[in-house]
Amino acid sequence: MMVECPRCHAENNDTSRFCGSCGVPLQAPGPEGPSLTRTIETPVQTIRPGTVVAGKYKILEELGHGGMGVVYKAEDFKLKRFVALKFLPPHLMDSPELKERFLVEAQAAAALNHPNICTIFEVGEDEARPFIAMEFVDGETLKDRLRKGPRSASDALAIAGQVAAGLGEAHHKGIIHRDIKSANIMVTAKGQAKVMDFGLAKLRGGSSLTKSQTTIGTVAYMSPEQARGGDLDQRTDVWSLGVVLYEMLAGRLPFRGDHDQAVIHQIVHSEPEPLKKARPDLPSGLEEIVGQALAKKPAARYQNMEDLGTDLEAVAEGLKPIKARPRRAARKIFGIRASYVYAAPLIMLMLLFGFDVAGIRSRIIGKPGASTRAVRLAVLPFANLTGDPQQEFFSDGLTQQMNARLGGLNPETLSIIGNTSAARYKKTNTPIGQIGRELRVDYVLEGGAQREGMRVRITVELIKTRDQTQVWSETFDREASSVLSLQSEVAEKVAGALALKLLPAEKARQAGTRPIDPAAYDAYLKGSAYVERMTPHDLDTAERYFNQALQKQPDYVPAYVGLGGVWGARYQNFISPRSEAVPKCEALILKALELDDSLADAHFALAAFYTWTDWTHFREAGPEWQRAIALDPNPAQQTFYAMYLNLMGRSDEALAVMKKALDADPFSASTISFYAGALNSAGRYDEAILLAKKALAIQPDFPYAWVHLFGAYHGKGMEKEALECLKHSHSSPDMQKALDRGFAEAGLRGAARRLAELTETLVGTANFMEWITMDLYVLAQDKEKALWWLERCYELKAPDMPMIGIRGIQYEFLRPDPRFQDILRKVGLPTDDTKGPVKR
Repeated sequence: MMVECPRCHAENNDTSRFCGSCGVPLQAPGPEGPSLTRTIETPVQTIRPGTVVAGKYKILEELGHGGMGVVYKAEDFKLKRFVALKFLPPHLMDSPELKERFLVEAQAAAALNHPNICTIFEVGEDEARPFIAMEFVDGETLKDRLRKGPRSASDALAIAGQVAAGLGEAHHKGIIHRDIKSANIMVTAKGQAKVMDFGLAKLRGGSSLTKSQTTIGTVAYMSPEQARGGDLDQRTDVWSLGVVLYEMLAGRLPFRGDHDQAVIHQIVHSEPEPLKKARPDLPSGLEEIVGQALAKKPAARYQNMEDLGTDLEAVAEGLKPIKARPRRAARKIFGIRASYVYAAPLIMLMLLFGFDVAGIRSRIIGKPGASTRAVRLAVLPFANLTGDPQQEFFSDGLTQQMNARLGGLNPETLSIIGNTSAARYKKTNTPIGQIGRELRVDYVLEGGAQREGMRVRITVELIKTRDQTQVWSETFDREASSVLSLQSEVAEKVAGALALKLLPAEKARQAGTRPIDPAAYDAYLKGSAYVERMTPHDLDTAERYFNQALQKQPDYVPAYVGLGGVWGARYQNFISPRSEAVPKCEALILKALELDDSLADAHFALAAFYTWTDWTHFREAGPEWQRAIALDPNPAQQTFYAMYLNLMGRSDEALAVMKKALDADPFSASTISFYAGALNSAGRYDEAILLAKKALAIQPDFPYAWVHLFGAYHGKGMEKEALECLKHSHSSPDMQKALDRGFAEAGLRGAARRLAELTETLVGTANFMEWITMDLYVLAQDKEKALWWLERCYELKAPDMPMIGIRGIQYEFLRPDPRFQDILRKVGLPTDDTKGPVKR
């Protein structure tokens, strides 16, 4: 006898519990639907409406219940707001393990603060009943929404992107959800998605709360490793979100069966039906994203939610995904599957390789013991072991100093991750294995620092990320004056533990390390912390600390470099006039080099000074960049060198250097933004858009990210999007009105012209208005006014003048004009008939 499916009307055997075509239940399900999409439940006791809990929550109605608790809508009559109260079911209160799991949910979610995660307000107990008070989300679960049918591609992308963002925040805090499903995602009427129910969450270092690797979670959304009861990391949530995305698009689950075991077999061994078959209207790249999220092997999946979110955003923008790999159908040769045709020669090659016939293995991978790639290492933020917040500068400074010391080792054998990317793991519980995958590092160096009186005590541990094994650890207790030689000692021992050789320059540097006055060192570290913030007040504070360092130790070279950086920042940010800032900046850097010509930071400072601060010496920048990189070859330091190469018209070299810099510092908003700028110069606008948005996700107000996002939209002719970027940079009401008026008149050019007419009237009120006015007339493509203001900027020695040398859409219409070529020549930039800076 056959039974007709109530949804798709397919015929099924009367013994089937679920439709073999779409997966809906054929028999009356329980209150939470079929078993493959819910956790195990038991009867629950309810609390009557009107009951007051903990003296302030009035129960209004039951919202739902599951295996880990009952949820009620309640009114917090003290704070005048609605909340959701979740109680552990009474029959489970006697289970210590389940009570602990209930509290783990509270711990996990309470540690999170993200717009796409349900907020925890309080964990309490009422009449021996533990409860969690959480944000009441006025909406419906995604599961309920999907009962109305599949979602549009844009709706599915928006919801999945928000869930990825929320889970990315949880993963960053070391929390894995492990039960992502459509029933645990709430969607408000305005389309905001919120991840709920961290009841199965696992914290770094905490118990999984399972016995003998018992499989937990909801069957249809389980990853293969979760279904097998294996070890889990954030990639299990990537899989589950991939299932949810498939479900939203297809209107059914990707893995279905008549019972749980059948579903698990499908998850582990079968591929889902291609999405294009159910939804041929899907935008390009979306099926590839789902396919990569549902890769059986965790290593083949998206390694983190950031990468998945980036690809979702790309497809939503009409661009191609960056991380997703296209899935290719099996090819046939003469009717035989290609993999079989290639198998025989591949096996022969493996035999030749294994026995090293004719030296084939040695030629491919080198002789035994030879390294095939550089070891990748991240120096994690050192913990402040004193507990005194005022001592935080010391542990932070020591972290940066250790990073610099290790960065001076041979880059062919050791690659160091930049400070910015490593700093994101400060005071988090992110698992070492996860850090290894996110930064793609083989080892991490972590430890703690304590400064008390005239003694320094640090504990250092070198850990292999793949299996979290300790390679080396040691505790050092030294006089505070020996802190610099202590750093050298740690660097040498790390190199020894990794069987690496020190470069001659690093050996000489270590041998020449001298004692330092602890007070001078402290003042220098404090000054370094303030100078990075760039505000006038912070720069004043940094100058005061650097001067204190020099008062204590007049020959302390890094303090001179720091002071030079203060004056360079003041000029670049129009805080101090050129006549004062430029001579002081140059004198301080040259003083540093006079005292120690082997300090890489001093050469980097002088190279940057010749490139931007005093570009009248532009031709002298090249040798300084080369000298600095020879002393410190760490790619994370070379972002600005790549910009110099771009100015010189060497765009291919610039992109290669920028790629290495981003590889070494993947979460640096500045590196990501400047790479986007280099891509714009090469006309690779789609990639630039994604990178600029990634930078803004890390640092929403980073100005250069907005500049390069504008450049990419402008290059693609996406004028409305480019206008929004302009509005972000020019946010005063008058400027916004000028932009809107001009855009209505003549698009982006009109908007630029109207704003330029306004900024002309502001010249003299701020030093940067001449450059902004020139740039706007360039955007408006008003050649005469653009060239007039460009000449004016040259006369004023505007710090951004070298930027006109970058090839790209903005200045291209000016390049044929002899007057523009003459300005390039006077600045020292390559002209169309030269390959390098012109000698004057």
